[in-house]
Amino acid sequence: MTAYLPAVMAMLGPAQNRYADAAAWDRLHAKLDTRLPADYQTLVDAYAPIQLNGHLSLPHPATARWNLGDWIRDTARAWSEVPWDDLDPDEDPRLLFGLTELSFGTRNGLWPIASTDRGETLFLMAADDTFSGIMVEDGEGGWARYDLSFAEWLYRYLIGEDMAGPNTSAFHPDDCCPGQHCLG
Repeated sequence: MTAYLPAVMAMLGPAQNRYADAAAWDRLHAKLDTRLPADYQTLVDAYAPIQLNGHLSLPHPATARWNLGDWIRDTARAWSEVPWDDLDPDEDPRLLFGLTELSFGTRNGLWPIASTDRGETLFLMAADDTFSGIMVEDGEGGWARYDLSFAEWLYRYLIGEDMAGPNTSAFHPDDCCPGQHCLG
């Protein structure tokens, strides 16, 4: 079985840890009233803020510009304002994934953690302060669910799998091959 966190870090190269700051994470977790997964924190501390593979943006909680806490708050607020009852059934994540409700930035909701320049938004799925996987909105109303850790999702994204639904690969052979940097 692949150990995804070290595999991703091997792809991305040595950790830079430019903004690693435990106090920034503590402030963020207190502000959010939840703790983000350890693999996510490790990767964000190691490389963020950054755009990986030329598409995926990861903000960091210790930076004023590209601040993770501000981005989560603003993104959750924007997604909370979507008129969900007006969606076609094939675009409604509640129906697609059997969710009783859809909320953002709540104990039993979706937490935005990354986005792409292609319009995709990546969410952690929460249930009683436990994160159980990833949901991705493809920027056009389509949703995909992955019962994976963030590190596994990111590994698969970087090697070119469709990780925002069908036909969404963002793989560029020169950008991300094992042993090469994917910092595009």
